[in-house]
Amino acid sequence: MPEETPVGLADLERRLAHDLACLNWPAGQWLPERRHDGQPLEPVVIIGAGQAGLALAFGLRQAGIDPLLLDRAPAGSEGPWATTARMETLRSPKELTGPAMGVPNLTFRAWFEAQFGATGWARLDKIPRLQWMDYLRWYRQVTRPRVRNETAVTRILPHADHVELRLASAAGTAGTTGATGATTLLARHVILATGRDGLGGPAIPAFMRGVDRRLWAHSSDPFDYRSLRGRHVGVIGAGSSAMDSAGTALEEGAASVDLLIRRAEIPRINKSKGSGVPGLTHGHADLPDAWKWRIRHYINRQQVPPPHGSTLRVSRHANAFFHTGCAIERVTATGDAAAPLLVDTTQGRFHFDFLFVATGFVPDWSQRPEFAAFASQVKLWPQRYQLPEAADDAELNGMPDLGPAFEFQEAQPGACPGLWRLHAFCYPAALSFGTISGDIPAISDGARLLATRLASAFYREDLEYHWEKLQAYAEPELDGSEWTRANTPTRIQALREAHAPAAPQTLPDYKQ
Repeated sequence: MPEETPVGLADLERRLAHDLACLNWPAGQWLPERRHDGQPLEPVVIIGAGQAGLALAFGLRQAGIDPLLLDRAPAGSEGPWATTARMETLRSPKELTGPAMGVPNLTFRAWFEAQFGATGWARLDKIPRLQWMDYLRWYRQVTRPRVRNETAVTRILPHADHVELRLASAAGTAGTTGATGATTLLARHVILATGRDGLGGPAIPAFMRGVDRRLWAHSSDPFDYRSLRGRHVGVIGAGSSAMDSAGTALEEGAASVDLLIRRAEIPRINKSKGSGVPGLTHGHADLPDAWKWRIRHYINRQQVPPPHGSTLRVSRHANAFFHTGCAIERVTATGDAAAPLLVDTTQGRFHFDFLFVATGFVPDWSQRPEFAAFASQVKLWPQRYQLPEAADDAELNGMPDLGPAFEFQEAQPGACPGLWRLHAFCYPAALSFGTISGDIPAISDGARLLATRLASAFYREDLEYHWEKLQAYAEPELDGSEWTRANTPTRIQALREAHAPAAPQTLPDYKQ
């Protein structure tokens, strides 16, 4: 049976346009214009135009709010997919709908089948990483958010009635006039859609302190793996990013790659995947604090194993070596070009030319100077809830205690007015809301939740304005020609007569 001819993206885009028209998307804007000292206030600024920012922009426009997105990357390079990510395919199942926001013709599957047909979809195992980036570029094209690329946020300053953003951009066009490349933008609310490392950065172990930075890299760093050809490389860790770095180094011609794995066994079961049910997706925020902590801490302690394909990508190379039960004790830069690095472990000493540290991310405000004005004022989870086991989970300890609209809360009430105007729609929201603010499986659920709650917050904030609008509203539904006024007295008399008792009949007198 011949394969079907794909319909093409033009046809898909026509169908999508009809879907959006049927959904009345985008909804009409209803917020009042606001200014501060004569400068206009953007209703919402989203920092980050990756998949989280795009989904959130769609959801906000569905609620009649038109956000502005800022991203430091050039257009088409937002997020890690085409830059620092090195996996061959996504780790998520292809069937997950990601940022489609419930619109079938906005899904990756619809985009893929339009180009490669249903047969191509059936043959697809996992989504290639760069193809996912192509899909996100198309998503941006068809949803048309307002985005300013190559714009870095250098400072975030919350005030009682607005948030001030200091920006640096290539063109110097991102806000008020000023020195070339440096501008200021004001917003009523700011959302941090900044990804996995959204409130910090790489988790760097203490044993790497003082080691020459030219001899090692974090697995998330931009890096030219071609420079490793013919060199002996070490990788600390056994998670997804460790396998990605190891596999890329081997494919680029590294002489060898040794994976140094602290655990006696590589984790094999993805507990995070086992928790992915709608009840937790929608209900994590409503759980008691003890259960929120218990679930997230358990998943962290068990660790997420590397994907099957990512591990095989490494192990198929004869010059790849897996060392389990091999904890790091010390890393030393020798200054000897023949053996630049010595790595002492519980199983002995390794000589390497280069080392990758695949140790994940941690909320660490000191790595984000743009947050310096408010970082110390944010209430963190240890100020809300503590358990004896909490001390060994640096990731959870650094997560903020967020309010119902993902907003930061003050550690000391009243010390930082306007902090609530900042919202964390990134991975560190996981302890408050679960994994609905960055990862592919539930990104649409998180975007819908934040969009609706932010719409509610705007209405409360502008309540007097909307009350006046309500009272002044005068668009008539009727013009008076739709009926004829009755003559009420006449009608009342007619009804009275219709219901008057009939006069009694007189029978004939037959006695005569």
